[in-house]
Amino acid sequence: MDLDARTMLADSGLRITAPRVAVIDALVEMPHAAADAIFAKVSETLPRTSLQAVYNVLGDLATHGLARRIEPAGSPALYELRVGDNHHHVVCTHCGKVADVDCSVGHAPCLTPSETHGFAIAEAEVTYWGVCTECREASVATVH
Repeated sequence: MDLDARTMLADSGLRITAPRVAVIDALVEMPHAAADAIFAKVSETLPRTSLQAVYNVLGDLATHGLARRIEPAGSPALYELRVGDNHHHVVCTHCGKVADVDCSVGHAPCLTPSETHGFAIAEAEVTYWGVCTECREASVATVH
C-alpha cells in the first residue's frame, strides 16, 4: 500500500500534524492494529505522544473516512487504512490475527438480506472466523 500521510491529510482537509502522520505511518506498517499497538509504534518516534492523543487521531481519521474501525467479537477495536471498498475480514479464533477478504460478490452491498425492514442497505459487514495457517501448523507440531 503506497500511501502518503501528508497528502491524505491535506486532501481530507485535516491539519497535518506529527501525531497524525505517525499514526497513518503506523497503520501502513500494521494494518488491523489496536490503539495500544499503534501508540507503541508512534511512541518510538514521538515519545511525548499520549495514548489519548492516538485515540483522538484515530477518531479524526475514522470520522474523515481515512481509517476504518472494526470490532471483531472478543477483540479490542482495530483500525485500518483500507476504506471505501466494503471488504470483509477473516479472524483467527486462536491468535486473533486479522486479514482482509475482498467482497464476495464484487460490489456493495456484498450480501442481500432476506429482510431489509425498510432500510436502504448501503453496505454489508462480514467477519469470517477460523484458524490461521500458523496456528494450524503449531497445533500439528505439538501433536507430533
